[in-house]
Amino acid sequence: MTEMFTIKTRGAGLYEITDFVAEIVSGIGATEGLCTVFVRHTSASLTIQENADPSARRDLEAWVQRLVPEHDPLYTHTDEGPDDMPSHIKAALTSTRVSIPLIDGALGLGTWQGIYLWEHRRAPKQRQVLVHVG
Repeated sequence: MTEMFTIKTRGAGLYEITDFVAEIVSGIGATEGLCTVFVRHTSASLTIQENADPSARRDLEAWVQRLVPEHDPLYTHTDEGPDDMPSHIKAALTSTRVSIPLIDGALGLGTWQGIYLWEHRRAPKQRQVLVHVG
C-alpha cells in the first residue's frame, strides 16, 4: 500500500517527517514488512539522522554547504539561480529514498533516529513524499 503527503518547506534545511510516516504506517495496519519513503523531487532528499540534538543537523547542513558551494564556475545548470545545480548535487549525494523495517507495527528506528526531508533549495517549496509499506 502506498500513500502520499506534502511537506511545505520554509527553505533549505532538515525537516523531520517521522511522525507523518509513523501515522501512515499505523493507518495501514501492517505489523511487519518494509516501509519505503520516497521524495518525488530532484533538489530535495531524505535521510535518517539524529533527532535529539539539533547541533548534529546544523553541523551536517554546514558541512554539505562547504562540500557543494554555490557559484562554482563549472556549473552550467543555473537557470533557477545559484542554488539550482548545488541542490541537485546534494540530492544525488544523499538519497531520494529510505527504507525502515516494521517491528510489531512500528517503525524500527533507533532511539535517536528520525526521518528527515532535506530541502536543498533556499526558496520555500512543496515536496511530495510517498510512503510504501510492503
